[in-house]
Amino acid sequence: QVNSWSGSIEIGVTALDPDHLDFPSSATGLKGGSWVISGCSVLRDGRSILEEYGQDLDQLGEGDRVGIQRTANGELHLWVNGQDCGVAATGIPPRVWAVVDLYGKCTQVTVVPSSRGRQKPSSLFNPSRAPTCPTWASLTWHEGTSARVYALALPRNQSRPDKFPNSLESENGLSSMELSEVVSNAILSAYNDSLLSVSLGSPPSGEGPPGGGSAPLTALLFHEKCGTLIKLSNNNKTAERRRPLDEFNNGVVMTNRPLRDNEMFEIRIDKLVDKWSGSIEIGVTTHNPNSLEYPATMTNLRSGTIMMSGCGILTNGKGTRREYCEFSLDELQEGDHIGLTRKSNNALHFYINGIDQGVATTLTPQVVYGVVDLYGMAVKVTIVHNHNHSDRLRRNNAIMRALSPDVGRRALEASGVGEPDPERLLFHANCGQKAAIINEGRTALRPHATDDFNHGVVLSNRALRNNEVFQVRIDKMVDKWAGSIEIGVTTHNPTYLQLPSTMTNLRSGTWMMTGNGVMHNGTTILDEYGHNLDRLKAGDTVGVVRKEDGTLHFFVNGVAQGPAAWNVPPNVYAVVDLYGQAAQATILDDTDLLPLPDDLSEGNNQVSPSSPSSVASVSDLRFHQLHGSNAVITNGGRTALRPSARQQRSDHQRRAHRALRDGELFEIVIQKMVDRWSGSIEAGVTAIRPEDLEFPNTMTDIDYDTWMLSGTAIMQDGNTMRNNYGCDLDSLTTGSRIGMMRTAKGDLHYFINGVDQGVACSGLPSGKEVYAVVDLYGQCVQVSITSATGPMDNSLSTSNITEKSFPIHSPVPGVAHRFHNSCGKNVAFQDDGCRAVRLAGYCHGIIFSMKELKTDEVFEVKIEELDEKWSGSFCLGLTTLLPSEVPYAATGLPASLLELQSKATWVVTGSEVRRNGLLQKQNYGCSLERLGVGNRVGVKHCVDDTMHILVDGEDMGPAATGVAKNVYVVLDLYGRVTAVSIVSSTVLEESDGTKPPSVTSETCSEEEEEEEPAPVSAGCEHEAPVPLAAMEFLENHGKNILLSNSNLTATRVASYNQGIVVIAQPLPPGQLFQVQINFLNPQWTSSLSLGVIGTSPERLNFPATACSLKRSAWLLQRDSVFHNSLKICENYGPNLDTCPEGTVLGLLLDLSSCLHLYVNGMDQGVAAQDIPTPCYMLVDLYGQCEQVVTIVTNDTPALGGESTDLHSQGDMEKADMVDGIKESVCWTPPVDMNTMKTCEYHALCARFKDLLLLPDDYFAEDPKFSLCYCESCHKLRGDEAYYKRGEPPRDYALPFGWCRFNLRVNPQLEVASTCKKWHMAYHGTSVGAVRRMLDQGELGAGSASILSCRPAKVDPQGGGYHEAENSSPGHGAEPQCILLSPTLRYAGLEAFATKVQFRDPKSQRQHGAQVAFQVCVRPGSYKPGPPSAGAPEPPDPRFSMAEIEWVTKEKGATVLYGLLVRVE
Repeated sequence: QVNSWSGSIEIGVTALDPDHLDFPSSATGLKGGSWVISGCSVLRDGRSILEEYGQDLDQLGEGDRVGIQRTANGELHLWVNGQDCGVAATGIPPRVWAVVDLYGKCTQVTVVPSSRGRQKPSSLFNPSRAPTCPTWASLTWHEGTSARVYALALPRNQSRPDKFPNSLESENGLSSMELSEVVSNAILSAYNDSLLSVSLGSPPSGEGPPGGGSAPLTALLFHEKCGTLIKLSNNNKTAERRRPLDEFNNGVVMTNRPLRDNEMFEIRIDKLVDKWSGSIEIGVTTHNPNSLEYPATMTNLRSGTIMMSGCGILTNGKGTRREYCEFSLDELQEGDHIGLTRKSNNALHFYINGIDQGVATTLTPQVVYGVVDLYGMAVKVTIVHNHNHSDRLRRNNAIMRALSPDVGRRALEASGVGEPDPERLLFHANCGQKAAIINEGRTALRPHATDDFNHGVVLSNRALRNNEVFQVRIDKMVDKWAGSIEIGVTTHNPTYLQLPSTMTNLRSGTWMMTGNGVMHNGTTILDEYGHNLDRLKAGDTVGVVRKEDGTLHFFVNGVAQGPAAWNVPPNVYAVVDLYGQAAQATILDDTDLLPLPDDLSEGNNQVSPSSPSSVASVSDLRFHQLHGSNAVITNGGRTALRPSARQQRSDHQRRAHRALRDGELFEIVIQKMVDRWSGSIEAGVTAIRPEDLEFPNTMTDIDYDTWMLSGTAIMQDGNTMRNNYGCDLDSLTTGSRIGMMRTAKGDLHYFINGVDQGVACSGLPSGKEVYAVVDLYGQCVQVSITSATGPMDNSLSTSNITEKSFPIHSPVPGVAHRFHNSCGKNVAFQDDGCRAVRLAGYCHGIIFSMKELKTDEVFEVKIEELDEKWSGSFCLGLTTLLPSEVPYAATGLPASLLELQSKATWVVTGSEVRRNGLLQKQNYGCSLERLGVGNRVGVKHCVDDTMHILVDGEDMGPAATGVAKNVYVVLDLYGRVTAVSIVSSTVLEESDGTKPPSVTSETCSEEEEEEEPAPVSAGCEHEAPVPLAAMEFLENHGKNILLSNSNLTATRVASYNQGIVVIAQPLPPGQLFQVQINFLNPQWTSSLSLGVIGTSPERLNFPATACSLKRSAWLLQRDSVFHNSLKICENYGPNLDTCPEGTVLGLLLDLSSCLHLYVNGMDQGVAAQDIPTPCYMLVDLYGQCEQVVTIVTNDTPALGGESTDLHSQGDMEKADMVDGIKESVCWTPPVDMNTMKTCEYHALCARFKDLLLLPDDYFAEDPKFSLCYCESCHKLRGDEAYYKRGEPPRDYALPFGWCRFNLRVNPQLEVASTCKKWHMAYHGTSVGAVRRMLDQGELGAGSASILSCRPAKVDPQGGGYHEAENSSPGHGAEPQCILLSPTLRYAGLEAFATKVQFRDPKSQRQHGAQVAFQVCVRPGSYKPGPPSAGAPEPPDPRFSMAEIEWVTKEKGATVLYGLLVRVE
């Protein structure tokens, strides 16, 4: 044995003839009737059939003996040190060969004779065939393998060697050191019906001790006591750190028992995040986990701890070895393995991907526990047990990645075995779960391409040689999905690779070309590279090659796209991802012709103009190698750029490398521009050969045989021959396409974005060659030749073949329900929140649905696991408890659902129905306690407010009535049921949230509400326009985003960032596009931001937040405007962080390329200018904002805040204003979207009002009649500053800066007449007079005078106030005048509205407060006049000083309308 590896010998039998066997890398890979014992598992054809059998072979040492036997009745037995371990398998065929795998630590075995005394005579092999001396197996090299050893038992008629070699050095070509560098594989074969016994190590000199095996070991798992953020699952084999994007520590886990001598403790990294620095740490500690108070990180522990961190060793938190090994734990990837073992000599060794890193310390204590610190980037790990087959396959993959490609070749060179002839490149049989390999390995396809868009990864069957081109042809495409074929290389061996859904998800050893970019390990390294693969058609070809210098090149239709990556290691496998539209591809050999298959009639199988399958469609046009001195040609001659664009603006001409043919279109696309210069691209043709041309500064300087389009001018030989041509090249932007073509008649045509602009000039010499020429002048920096370049069927027509002409659908047909992450303490979630498992005990298994259950929606789960040792079963029902409130509850969740009584809860348990634990109904439906594995149980909330239970799809009838409207599904994994999975999906019907709010919402505006308490009808006659079409969110989005509702709704499901979503289609000029805030989480600060980007979002890798976008991005955040992360404007519009739920935010790009923000339909003015087209709307669901829904209306609002509604301000007649209701000038969100929900100022004013101890009966019950007029709230509603009211109409100002609490109007009054025909005014008063005025109901004679109020004293204890003295006049005093004003800028002066001090009960901070009344005053009962209080200047410019104060003495002339509060 060698101790460099984990794992050890494997033994079994196979029905495969070794003479014709293609030996796999390990015996567990044998198929076709093979039974192998590995560790303590029994596998048949590579699949485990018995997990815990006999003695663990991995624990055997040198000198131990192991045997395998097939009995006469077809049973398979394992023998260890002469003891039968019992039946391992049955049904073994009569003719089998014994097989031994020298795996891992086991490097040498010897066949030893079996003893009759150890077994029944019937089970021994035939004595007549038995050898009379020990049977030695001869070791022979297997051809075609590198660094592998196979030992085959030769047939009886072949000679055997005289002795077994004790070492494999020199004569066999492998030294003992080389054996420890690779995982050796050796397979032994013997005859049927015999016992093959082998001894580990050298041939034994005598019999080993009978019964010499060790007792089975307790499985090494994670201890249940762990760090505060750790969640254990998979029977405590897997540990995961919760909230990995918010917290980086508190992730310590330890083993459940001390490590034994030479025992391997190995883990696999399952998940990493890229937010933090530092990563996993692993080591040992003497501390018992039961008594240890876990630190935030293990390196904080100052005693009994040895940890590997990075590439160093820390003892008790201090560095003892800085450079322990050449591997750093911080650089490991997902799938890598880390292990450690404490040797019997107290030496501690660490292993990375199975490779021993040497002695870390020789002073390891005797009793130590394994410890792992999930720190920083490390999020999830799993303990690897070597007897588990799937663990071994993953581990083999990690080892193969870690080994150098040249390992083991020395053995072949030493043995004289040459490199075999390379086999033909085919697809490997191991492919994606939705893919299939046909046509003898040459063709790969997704059979159900219209149902699935991914899981189509296929790899080559062998590694590519240097300079070997791997090329495939696209055979078939479907037009349902976005995206298409992706191609690249990977270092992963396809035999062991667990194939991801897409190769761009693989985070190690992978280079892929996707779209027109190149990605390495899932990260984009080149944005603009080569031809866009998403635009290929059936018949097009793509290829890849790794050259000797380590550069990676891609090919499209045989054309090299240039170097894509450097330092790519050798021995990489080609990989093709049949993604999206790509449904079938075939490998092409160098000798292959390129006919298309016969079935191209299906799907989107048009041949692109650049396809090699049609001679007529082939275009080899490229930019010529001769060009202007400031120009650079890249991308195989297809791209031209001006690298010093900001220093030079001319001398950068590019010409086609050959002459244009008649009727041939030469088209380019502008890829990059700068805004420093004037002028832009110029394009045309010249009859001058490139070799004869001395390139001038600009092509318009040439005075012969040249025709150019510059701006709108057609120029010949440098002279303008025509102005005002049909297009202006100076007005083109990034993404615009320009084409030129000479017809057979000698006419020159230009094409802009595929549209013919007509004849530019005539008389081009027909018998003379002309070359296309492009001048990257001024603003134009980079162009590329498009795939539309080539011959045209009609010289005067073209088609937009570079754009997709089919709709892009979401790859997800429906959105599955999910469980909420708030749950009982014994619950763990799997499968992205769709499966729940109770890990321990019989209770604490309460789980909730992620979202509220919609009306008539069924939430259904399937029972997956039972534990019969418990009684009882799971419960199911509905609750009004918000799952998001569970973490903040003082007591948390109870042990069982029947104890959940803090909120209304309806539960079915067994056959009983209970509400808040109280029995409501017995003998209901089928008892849930009788259900078993596979049964489905669902709950439904019906439109009649009843709850129904469904069992296996059958409705059991109403279980409860009077169920609340907003309820969540709640389940309890109690008793027998330990695991359930969700089998239902959400209802994908359009919700009300997708419709734009009507201007007649039930919440009234400043004017509409005044008709209450009668139902609001006036002003509610006109509905908002019906949406034309809802623009969907793009499938490419932030990683915490979940799209639903046909991609109209975006939800951030985790953390506070990574929530960027983009609209799939460009923002049309003049079209208002809106999103509505559906849900805010007060746990976070800040909120959403929105804006536009000028680059295509399909392949964009979104950062964590939108403010990190630094390329062609305009962003509205808080009350500022940012361009490419730089602030360009402040104090623009309302603060978006204060937008409440229900706020509708919109963006509009006007015809002048200016960006406007709309808030609840009100234009906030120009936010930014010179926005490029096309541009895409972007929304960042950051902080509090967790859900938005798209809204699109079919009206184009006028700019500047004026709505195009028939009732807008600009269209209203004076008579409409006199009627008192200025309908729809502005509107507020519906009642459940009111700004008061999140307005802190309104909440502060409400707390002050509560301190006044005023009876609730004085105030309107409906909260929608209480309005906050702080700056954010009134801007969100779009309130105007002044309105008219009464007969005759008179102006009054809105109470900006105050908060109004509406009062009940005296029911004896004619409400409609009072609200419409009376004038509106304000009356400032003191807090001590408020109650008396409310009792009286008006500001009549004898009531408190505002002039008699005196300042109040502050209550030093806080929470209240008191007046200095009574402010009312004595008995018998003359009635005083009541002073009013149409504006609170006057009535709210301290002379009238006395300021008092109070302490906020919530924050305990001191504030100043004022109160006033908003009143209706009868016309003619008051007299306007100048101010009686000193006002040095007009307080309100709308009102003259001669009429700013109204005076009345009449009783009954005023009606109290609202109480106003202002707090400073």
